[in-house]
Amino acid sequence: QVQLAESGGGSVQTGGSLRLACVNSGSTANRFCRGWFRQAPGKDREGVASIEPAGNTKYKDSVRGRFSISADDAKNTLYLEMNDLRPEDTAMYYCATDDLWRGPCSLAGYDYTIWGQGTQVTVSS
Repeated sequence: QVQLAESGGGSVQTGGSLRLACVNSGSTANRFCRGWFRQAPGKDREGVASIEPAGNTKYKDSVRGRFSISADDAKNTLYLEMNDLRPEDTAMYYCATDDLWRGPCSLAGYDYTIWGQGTQVTVSS
């Protein structure tokens, strides 16, 4: 059974950086879509970045150029490098993956079936 565990969240000031990590305990870590999502209080969950097994990436417009998604398949770990953080990036961040290949990876949460518990990111001005 695949389980995801996020880490790396914290509190930073505007302009700061954080690196989130998501360890996948299953054996299919790099076979399907993987993504990072976030949800701020009172707001809907939104997709931040996704990565395909071949390495193709996709980003939410507001984070492109500041965030970078990557994976270390030898460690079964997904990363989200976040730079130039802004108060509007404050949210609970979740990693997610799927249990089959559905096609090009999206930033839609309904395309992912396995989710971590989340890690909090707080950016103060």
